[in-house]
Amino acid sequence: MAKNKALQAIRGMNDCLPSETNIWQMVESVLSRVASNYGFAEIRMPIVESTALFKRSIGEVTDIVEKEMYTFDDLNGDSLTLRPEGTASCVRAGIQHGLLYNQEQRFWYMGPMFRHERPQKGRYRQFHQFGLEAFGIATPDIDAEIILLTSRLWRELGINEFVTLELNSLGSNDERANYREALVSYLTEREALLDEDSKRRMHTNPLRVLDSKNPQVQDALAGAPKLSDYFGEETQQHFDSLCARLDAAGVKYVLNDRLVRGLDYYNRTVFEWVTSSLGAQGTICAGGRYDGLVEQLGGKATPGFGFALGIERLVLMLTNSEAVADVRPQVDAYVVILGDEAQVKANELAEQWRDQVPNIRLQCHCGGGNMKKQLKRADKSGAKIALILGDDEIAQQSVMVKYLREQQEQQSLAFEKVPSLLSELI
Repeated sequence: MAKNKALQAIRGMNDCLPSETNIWQMVESVLSRVASNYGFAEIRMPIVESTALFKRSIGEVTDIVEKEMYTFDDLNGDSLTLRPEGTASCVRAGIQHGLLYNQEQRFWYMGPMFRHERPQKGRYRQFHQFGLEAFGIATPDIDAEIILLTSRLWRELGINEFVTLELNSLGSNDERANYREALVSYLTEREALLDEDSKRRMHTNPLRVLDSKNPQVQDALAGAPKLSDYFGEETQQHFDSLCARLDAAGVKYVLNDRLVRGLDYYNRTVFEWVTSSLGAQGTICAGGRYDGLVEQLGGKATPGFGFALGIERLVLMLTNSEAVADVRPQVDAYVVILGDEAQVKANELAEQWRDQVPNIRLQCHCGGGNMKKQLKRADKSGAKIALILGDDEIAQQSVMVKYLREQQEQQSLAFEKVPSLLSELI
């Protein structure tokens, strides 16, 4: 009988180990804080939704719905899907709970999404997104406000010099329909130059051909009609007003008339923040306006604008930069315990210090061992100091402070002065 195969995580679904979670926590903290500072409130949606939700919102002829969704029938025979993105779920929740019609709402959310893609660096089958959605505002000021928010995120995370904003408008549904007809006519005349994927998309979702990564297809598109040639006055004014606001705020951007996004529900403004520091997976944040989606999913017409960003990709960027050096370690101070009386007293003292300095990350050594072993553990924990507590220190009502990251003399410190020292570490 063959030995049991070792159990491992599913391909493309990764563990986040304790050595990495401090970076994740820092990123998540910045994301939630900045969103809250702009007046957005957190909403939490289920991981599993009705399959029909994503077919109706994303579009049945998109790659996500055709090839990438994790879909299954439950015991009742209902078709369910692990959410591949968050906007549709957020809209569904807003409609279901009466939060959208004739109201202005600002939501943010964070959590795992699922797509059956070929795993590679920066692209996984279970991945984590931070998303933000605003409802009930049709004017370009909210477009600008949200793009400015994303720009602030990169500054707060220290990666703004590594990212570039790309911007485009997809026009209204009618303008896009007229453009689609002209684009299909142009592509039909050059069908021999297209790859198989573009030939298929030409008849199902022709705007996605503009987004092809095939150099030969891009060459064939050199003389293609431009969507902006089909804009009406209202669409052009909306886009010009957005650009003027970004210019006034000093946010640099690149106009990319082939930026179309992979989801069917977008109209007017679309944007992406891209980087060259992650190889092929260059998009770290993307979004835009989706004024027809609420009505499409059964609600009353409500304008919307939002974005999603990949947390794994942000973590990768931070890991490759000096910003990680500023991430707070898992432990600030480590209590080394030597002697029988110290073993009894240490937990009592540690609890007092935690009460007095609530945000301190204080770890007490467990498992016994000599001074050398305990200091080795203290160093490995990432702590800045070790508080050495032996029977002599108990008798003298003091601890010995050993600095683990700085060249400072070891010093004796009275119990009552320890909280002041701990406060300086955070």
